[in-house]
Amino acid sequence: MAKRFQHVAIVGKHQAQGIRPILDEIADFVMGLGLEVSLERETALNTGMTGFEALTTDELGSQCDVAIVVGGDGTMLGFAREMARYGTPLVGINQGRLGFVTDISIEHFRDALAPILAGNYEVEHRAMLEGAVWRDGENIFEGLAMNDVVVSRGATAGMVELRVDVAGEFMANLRADGVIVASPTGSTAYALSAGGPILHPSIAGWLLVPIASHTLSNRPIVLPDLGEVRLEIVAGRDASVNFDMQSLASLLHGDLITVRRSAHRVCFLHPEGWSYYATLRRKLRWYEGVS
Repeated sequence: MAKRFQHVAIVGKHQAQGIRPILDEIADFVMGLGLEVSLERETALNTGMTGFEALTTDELGSQCDVAIVVGGDGTMLGFAREMARYGTPLVGINQGRLGFVTDISIEHFRDALAPILAGNYEVEHRAMLEGAVWRDGENIFEGLAMNDVVVSRGATAGMVELRVDVAGEFMANLRADGVIVASPTGSTAYALSAGGPILHPSIAGWLLVPIASHTLSNRPIVLPDLGEVRLEIVAGRDASVNFDMQSLASLLHGDLITVRRSAHRVCFLHPEGWSYYATLRRKLRWYEGVS
């Protein structure tokens, strides 16, 4: 039986102009349903909303049983990484164009939220990536990503050369502008722009996508998500690595980037009848030409 919720966290893209009235409206609506409301601390501080308890991410994770994220996919991805270890389910409300994971429009939030908070919803789990950067055997950087881990050439370098090993087995040496290791969620982000396929979120796999490969036969490949992907910097100056929005620049030759499946998953809640394919049709305009 689906869970009914009692304590709701609200987080918003507090940099967005005019977001406070929207957050006030959502918070008042949720309270009107008889539920307790808390705000994420940065959201409260930056909007000046003082009528609700302001909690840190750790406090939200331990005290709230569902979170409403107001903004775009970027806002959702950033908050989802922080909340994944708590298993807190997330509901995305988009104040602009509907996103891949923020799929409820602000105009229809009442019709969508009321049944979800009452326990009527579609639940979806998404895999995450975790990884590290190693230099001379020392871990110098760790990151968590919901979309992708991207190794890129430096601004003045012509390319980067990477040795790629998968589950302990040598796969290839790639010479390209960079390489993307993407989750199924990230398959509709940078990896799609770089020519990779779309992976359904239920597929237990990663994408490895070269960026502007110097060899046309270096094509995107779908990998099982059970083993570790290792990317070693062989050549190229000032290469960098990005775990979603977390970055480390000026990688050196011999630096090793390791990527594996995270032990944590993100839980999204959608209105009943939600469809991943309908999301693709809307976002990628697959409906064009259909009468």
